Amino acid sequence: MGTVYDSIKPDHETFIREQHLFFVGTAAPDGHVNLSPKGHDVFRILSPNRVAYLDLTGSGNETSAHLSVLDRITFMFVAFEGKPLILRLYGRGKVVLPDTEEWEVLAPRFELMPGHRQMIVADIDIVKTSCGFSVPFYSYEGERETLLQWAGNKGEEKLTEYRKAKNATSMDGILTPIGEKFL
Repeated sequence: MGTVYDSIKPDHETFIREQHLFFVGTAAPDGHVNLSPKGHDVFRILSPNRVAYLDLTGSGNETSAHLSVLDRITFMFVAFEGKPLILRLYGRGKVVLPDTEEWEVLAPRFELMPGHRQMIVADIDIVKTSCGFSVPFYSYEGERETLLQWAGNKGEEKLTEYRKAKNATSMDGILTPIGEKFL
């Protein structure tokens, strides 16, 4: 039932833009596999084989840590409403930090939300769709604003302290690009 493509096609792009939630999967050579849900309007298709998302400050930084040692990444989009579909993007990812040349090029493509800490950019080599026939229906009610409010209330100085304490290494002790800034 699954179909494989070498790039993001126009109908894939339409589907991706309609989703309110996506998942990101990464793993280092050793340690834990990470799967993170992402909300808000943070995902961008840069070209048929390149995507990026604005990563917001959270309680961990596993994706960033994993990509610093092994660049494999998978994105998954699931239809919870309408016609069933699961779409996965497989590729090689990297972290782009603020105050870099690449950040300056990419930042205008995003609304820089409170708490933004980095971008994850990926070159996609496989796009795969599957039926999604067993995925239940869920109705979208809106975004949770808790994380954005938390980051806005903290302010940049306290966010920097938080990132130093919570985002500098992964749960398996892998140093993140944000952590490298604090060395």
